[in-house]
Amino acid sequence: MGRPFLKMNGLGNDFVVVETRSAPFSPTAADVRAIADRAGGIGCDQLIAVDPAEGADAFVRFRNADGEEVSACGNGTRCVGWLLMQSSGRDEAVIETKAGRLVAARAGERLVSVDMGLPRLEWNEIPLAEPHDTRALDVQLHPELPGQPGCVSMGNPHVVFFVEDLEALDIPVIGPAVERHPLFPEHVNVGFAQVLGRDRIRLRVFERGAGLTRACGTGACAALVAAARRDLTDRAATLVLDGGELHVEWREDGHVIMTGPAAVDFAGELP
Repeated sequence: MGRPFLKMNGLGNDFVVVETRSAPFSPTAADVRAIADRAGGIGCDQLIAVDPAEGADAFVRFRNADGEEVSACGNGTRCVGWLLMQSSGRDEAVIETKAGRLVAARAGERLVSVDMGLPRLEWNEIPLAEPHDTRALDVQLHPELPGQPGCVSMGNPHVVFFVEDLEALDIPVIGPAVERHPLFPEHVNVGFAQVLGRDRIRLRVFERGAGLTRACGTGACAALVAAARRDLTDRAATLVLDGGELHVEWREDGHVIMTGPAAVDFAGELP
């Protein structure tokens, strides 16, 4: 394909970022899988295309490692926001996505805050296959997991299980079964959260189409919202992921603000 790219990561959640404002870029699902392949390709959790947009700095498209397009990615948005701000010299970037308009802002040296907008909490907004109270689902989704997980959409669907011992779970085995449970017609990102205090949550996320990742930005936002809805935490907390920490606040106006680092690993050219 002969296109330049940047390899970036947000807390180890890694991306191949392709700037497409100067020339179109429409890889097939097979192309995406080849790029994302860690054995024979570049290796990444997601491929990100940065397209032109009217009235915004860019329109950003996200493709999971399995080739499927998704509407939102918190860590990826943070990385693209940092790139756009570096390019423009401004301290803010407006980004359009399939999930809606997001605003990124500088928050320190290589730190970026993103206004992820309003969480979607109705069952048909997640979406679920049938009506349920998304604060605490009244179904058993896996025999090794506690009941009453919470469900939140942050532009993509999440289910969050609150567990007592996160390290005791075999997430690579449990995650795929929950991801493709019939309750989730678009499949689902699966969060496993251990509340450490009113302002601290240990979190691991099995991402749909990507598997167990070192960090998930929308997953961190979903976990905080799900925990606060149950009064397990305050409306602001530090989320401790395998790759590091994110700060998430569910403001009183309903918007969710995620703050964390963005890093550039290397540049290259797609074959």
